[in-house]
Amino acid sequence: MQYSQVAGCRSEARPGLKGECETCGHATLAKCGPRIRHHWAHAFRQHCDPWWENETDWHRGWKALFPPSFREVCHRAEDGEIHRADIKTEKGIVVEIQHSAMSDAERISREVFYKNLVWIIDGSVFVKNFDIYHPLPDPESELGKDAVWIKAKRGMEGANRGLFIRLSEAILEDPQATKARCSGGFYCYFRDVEQELLETYIGHHQFDWVRPRSTWLDAKCPVYIDFGCPYLVRIDTYDESGLRCIRLVVKNDLVQELHLRDRMTDLFAPP
Repeated sequence: MQYSQVAGCRSEARPGLKGECETCGHATLAKCGPRIRHHWAHAFRQHCDPWWENETDWHRGWKALFPPSFREVCHRAEDGEIHRADIKTEKGIVVEIQHSAMSDAERISREVFYKNLVWIIDGSVFVKNFDIYHPLPDPESELGKDAVWIKAKRGMEGANRGLFIRLSEAILEDPQATKARCSGGFYCYFRDVEQELLETYIGHHQFDWVRPRSTWLDAKCPVYIDFGCPYLVRIDTYDESGLRCIRLVVKNDLVQELHLRDRMTDLFAPP
């Protein structure tokens, strides 16, 4: 834990301090060795929050992007179980910063409990298995609404460079064709529409995640993966074809959005 109560005041760990857990009220000890990150630990090794995990430098760095009053905000479930949100903004969005792998059951339980939740995932452990391919047009643009993209996948060089069918052409062969059910038309190439595409580009790309941590693909709340660069990778669904895509988002822009928005569903929505 980053914070504990010392003499009635919220305090970060310093050598020799003793405190009380803000969540459960039990005794805490400041852990401040020369080779460990300063933190608080329960005196008797119990963890009042069953979703607790060790913090990494990456984890602490994300928390530092928000005011201290937003960090480690306690919540109590109807059954009395206590949880400590990594971040909760003034407007009520909870941000869970996750380094370790997570089961479907735990991911679902957090989404149900917090509801208005955003995930920040440490991608450093699987970055070599995550490929980002060609850009996609704004799905609301004229090209975006017409193009049905072939799914990119490691080893499929044509699709990885950009390959699509025009829905408008497929309908000429099959008037019932839709983006979700489209088999006619001719293959078209990214290079043929590159300039038009880039004029409407807002960050979407095709991707392939080899041996994915599939619980994040099934998440009901927004998932942003941090690969350690200025851009985050948001997992998304491109359009009614069901194509999974990613959207590149500037890290600082996400932090600003989290300060401004009331609901996680409003992040990066048009004003």
